[in-house]
Amino acid sequence: IQISIKENATHVRLEVEDKGQGIPPDIRHKVFVPNFSTKYTGSGIGLAVAKRVVEHTGGRIWFESEVGVGTTFYIELPKTTA
Repeated sequence: IQISIKENATHVRLEVEDKGQGIPPDIRHKVFVPNFSTKYTGSGIGLAVAKRVVEHTGGRIWFESEVGVGTTFYIELPKTTA
């Protein structure tokens, strides 16, 4: 897993990249759906909760994936002034 942080004048972006199997195209639309998991022991609430929290703070979350290459999740949050 590789994690990086990038920023510009208005946003901070967290990128989490793995070199795993990637997410097959036929299930990509389910990744942020509550109770969806590809793991037998998974509850399927983690990414759904993450999406809700990120969007509630005015940010966005998405991913890019290529089967056999890996997946990168992006979390972009607006900067705030203190």
